[in-house]
This record gives sequence, structure tokens and C-alpha cells, in this order.
Amino acid sequence: MDKQVQLAMAKWPNVPHCYGWLGLDARGCWRMRDQRAQELGLLGSKIANITLRGFIDRNYLADEQGRYFFQNGPQRVYVELEATPYIAHSDPQSGWVLHIGVALTSCDAVWMTPDGKLILRSGEYLAQIDDRDMASAMTQVCLHGQAASDEQVLDWLENPNDSMTFLMNGHAVPIKMSKLESLAQAHPYIKSPYTNSI
Repeated sequence: MDKQVQLAMAKWPNVPHCYGWLGLDARGCWRMRDQRAQELGLLGSKIANITLRGFIDRNYLADEQGRYFFQNGPQRVYVELEATPYIAHSDPQSGWVLHIGVALTSCDAVWMTPDGKLILRSGEYLAQIDDRDMASAMTQVCLHGQAASDEQVLDWLENPNDSMTFLMNGHAVPIKMSKLESLAQAHPYIKSPYTNSI
């Protein structure tokens, strides 16, 4: 957390929380959600300013209830999540990197949703892989130690078992089947803090 944010929190400790105005989409983009976006359930407009995005990234946290927020000075701005609290991207030098810039050096668990999305867990981080990086991710999906074909993955989705793994940094991590909603309950995180605050 930025030092200036810590100082602002100490100076103004009772600023009301903000809900609904900030979102994180399934590609790891921060979204500004104006009144119209909130009323229509839209993602909102992408935040393009690099400095602002970096500020949000550095001050992105979660409370004890699993609600994620951006600490904007003295105010918590709770985040509407389209998918998981973090989104992972493929990087040629660092491997899998979260949307906040943290490289994943290990993987504790991997899930595939019924519609073929991949979710990685590394310590405190639960991250869905950006759909634009799924082609790269699928090269790391193995069946009985060999690269899995598209047909084999489709067969596994019909009949999930313990034979499919995700290869990360030389370690084969078993892939389990799960719906996104089940992961949100098990790990836990709240996709829409506003609806869970009233």
C-alpha cells in the first residue's frame, strides 16, 4: 500500500465506503462504472490512464469478508468482479503474471470450468486466465503426462477425472472441474460487494 494512502487513512479514518463505481473485467482491465453502467449492469469504460491503473494495482486489497477493494486515500472503493479477484496473463519472461504485475512462481491448484476457463491458485491469489492467453495455457494442459489434444480436453469436460494436469514450472498440478460460483464460495470471494452490503 502506498505511504500516502496510509497517511490519508490515518488522517480521515471514517470516510464512507464506495460501492459499484469500479470494476475488474475478465481480462484484467479496471473499469469505471458510471450511474448508467451500474443501472444497466454494464462493465463500464476501461481506465486507460497508466498512472491511475498502477495506483489501483498497488492499493488493491481484500477485507475479511472476501470483498475486494481499492484503497483510494482514506476511502475504500469496492470492486465489482466479472470473474475472479485476479486475472493471469502469459508473459514470455515471467510466465504467468497477475493483472497487478505479480508473477506467479508456483501453483497450488488448478480448476477448469464447464465452459473451458482455467483458474489458477497460488497462495492467496485466485486468478482466471485471460481468454486471450488460453491458447498458450492449453499447451500446458497434459493428459497422462503428454500434451492434451482439443478432443481429449473436450472428452475430459464430459467426464472429469484425475488424469489431466497443468504443467507449471516443471510441476504437474491436477486439474479439477468446478463452476466459478463454487470457487467463489470455497475460497471465498464476493463478486459484487454492493449487493452483499445491503
